Amino acid sequence: MSNMTVVGSLSTDFVVTADKRPTVGETIFGELFTTTFGGKGANQAVAAARLGGQVSMIGTVGSDLFGKEIVLNLENNSIDTTFVERVTQKPSGSAHITVVDGDNSIIYIPGANDEITKEQINLAQSQLESSDVVIIQNETPLDIIEQVIQTCFEKGIKTIYNPAPAKKVDQALIDQVTYFTPNESEFTLLFPTLTLSEGMAKYPNKLIVTMGSKGVYFNDGEKEVHVDSYKVTPIDTTGAGDTFNGAFGVALTAGLDMIESIRFGNLAAALSIQKFGAQSGMPTLVEMKESGLYEKEWNIK
Repeated sequence: MSNMTVVGSLSTDFVVTADKRPTVGETIFGELFTTTFGGKGANQAVAAARLGGQVSMIGTVGSDLFGKEIVLNLENNSIDTTFVERVTQKPSGSAHITVVDGDNSIIYIPGANDEITKEQINLAQSQLESSDVVIIQNETPLDIIEQVIQTCFEKGIKTIYNPAPAKKVDQALIDQVTYFTPNESEFTLLFPTLTLSEGMAKYPNKLIVTMGSKGVYFNDGEKEVHVDSYKVTPIDTTGAGDTFNGAFGVALTAGLDMIESIRFGNLAAALSIQKFGAQSGMPTLVEMKESGLYEKEWNIK
């Protein structure tokens, strides 16, 4: 079983579906409103746990009702919450999502996620050191991201850094991570002077660019590699990238090579977008194996 730690955000998603997005000053009727659990960190932790990973979460929530429900949801997904701290000075994080024709736009409010501290990471040192892989994203403060990645680099712990939402990242930080997984738009923001091919050549077997329905690209040190996506009709793309990252981590720690790990992640993401909601759409390992697209040679248990 994969021993994984996710450091990152936890929030509540407030989701509206509509047949169009309003223009400035316009009020329109929506079709549906719901609340779901989210935060890129929590999403990736849930994705990994449902696929058989033994997952521990490091993060921060408020002392409000939303925070209590966020922690309970993690525990209901068999995620260790020992290192999830409750704070009183800020409310729990939230994301406000509009879904139109299966595509989403998001306003994210960090709230308590910004209150994670270096001391909290230090207290979780033993958890980090026991991990086969550590996953981190950009919805926590940059100094925390740097601390986690540097610690893992010094201890020889594999890391998956999903730089979403995109923010300026120091070259030295990228050098220290094992896998760097932006999507296409994040790559453009992070590397404005590089073409996709130039970026992948600069970071072989590290830079993995997810491109939705166009699949995933990386450079294996000799050539560019394209791993195609699984073609499905999306209902809600929210959380697809998080599903990919969690599944990719599970596959890597199960011993699959880069290409097969990406394929496993692609299938998990494809299944997730056929249901509504970020976490509610994430497949279990049983659901993955029930898919006609599942490869028996993956042999993930």
